Amino acid sequence: MNSRLVVTFTTLIAFLITALAVPLGVSYASHRTNRLLLDRRADATRFAELADQAARDDDHTALMAEVNRYADLYGAAVRVRDRDNKIIITAGHFDADEREALRLALAGHTTEDLPTISPFGPSSVLLAEPAGRDAQLSGVVLIEAPTRAARQDVSMVWAILLLGALVAVGYSVLAARRLARWIMRPVTELDRTTQAIAEGHLDARALPGVGPSELQRLEERFNTMADTVSAAMERQRAFVADASHELRTPLTVLSLRLENLEPHLKEDGSAEFEEALAELDRLALLVEDLLTLARVEAGTEAKQVDLAERLAVWREVYPAQDIALVTDVPEPTQVPDAVARIADIALDNAQKFVPAGGSVSVSFADGLLRIADDGPGLSQEERGEAFGRFWRSVSHANVPGSGLGLAIAAELAKSCGATLSLLPAVPRGLVVEVRLAQPKTER
Repeated sequence: MNSRLVVTFTTLIAFLITALAVPLGVSYASHRTNRLLLDRRADATRFAELADQAARDDDHTALMAEVNRYADLYGAAVRVRDRDNKIIITAGHFDADEREALRLALAGHTTEDLPTISPFGPSSVLLAEPAGRDAQLSGVVLIEAPTRAARQDVSMVWAILLLGALVAVGYSVLAARRLARWIMRPVTELDRTTQAIAEGHLDARALPGVGPSELQRLEERFNTMADTVSAAMERQRAFVADASHELRTPLTVLSLRLENLEPHLKEDGSAEFEEALAELDRLALLVEDLLTLARVEAGTEAKQVDLAERLAVWREVYPAQDIALVTDVPEPTQVPDAVARIADIALDNAQKFVPAGGSVSVSFADGLLRIADDGPGLSQEERGEAFGRFWRSVSHANVPGSGLGLAIAAELAKSCGATLSLLPAVPRGLVVEVRLAQPKTER
């Protein structure tokens, strides 16, 4: 957008400069042509008077001396013809075709205009002037005048105009860039702020104060909107966290009381009692996951942990369930704490769904954490829905869980700028990939 504004402004200014410079250049060329015409026609008129006088006196000595001196002085070619078109005097070298000019001059017409002088125009111009008084034509004077001096003058003026135009365009580009930056400053600031908010930095705000007043007002209203939305989300998170926290105590008390009732149960009520305890455990797990999700959304501490050390705990858990855990993670491997927590969630899910005798592999290289299992896996449609809150596959209805694990993992990935994805394993199973954000380099 900034470049388009600069191009637009520069194009308009260049068009205006061209609209001024071209007429000025053409006007000067026309002016210089007229000056050359007037100067040379004055000379031709004077020679015509001398030629008429010489024809009446039948003495061309003075005229010949004047013509030769003029030709030597100005580098021009001069030719005098009588009324019968016979050459009387000639000086200099004629290159021009004089037939048309001669025809007009013999008809009593003088040269009224010349081709406009330009740097790439002809090297000479031809003027014709009839000699005689009233209707008595005594001859014709032809002057082929060089245009070198006139072309140099036009070239110099055009060069000055071109240089001035280039300087003006250069300054206009600088001015256009400053103007475009000034106009786009609020838009750039809004773009930066919206990107930061999209990355999870909900406290990011635009910095008003520069740019058109209309866009500054837009920045202020955007900040107000962001404050309102952020406050609403904060209240929602606080409510979920408070409610989850407050529910933990009564759930614990309820669990203890149910366990105290166990000795007093009849034998036919044991099954329902066990189901009640299982549902209570599921409710406690759900409350715990809700509290964890609220804490993650409120922001995680940006600290580094050793992934290899975290995996060592799971190497003790998996053998007890007859599941092989294969790790290919260098020691030590420092990763954001959020990434290690994602690994915990993925490994916790894997131990629930991988059957006995199965295996889970964990590898980390070039900023990519990969956790693959050979369990039942998920279909393509299920992988697209798995990050939703409280989502659970129909085939996993009998497996303990709250449906919040992958939703928490997605929030953790967002908090550290990582990319979380679910892929199918070959020949079966599920792959969880976490691509760490690339560190920003200074330019």
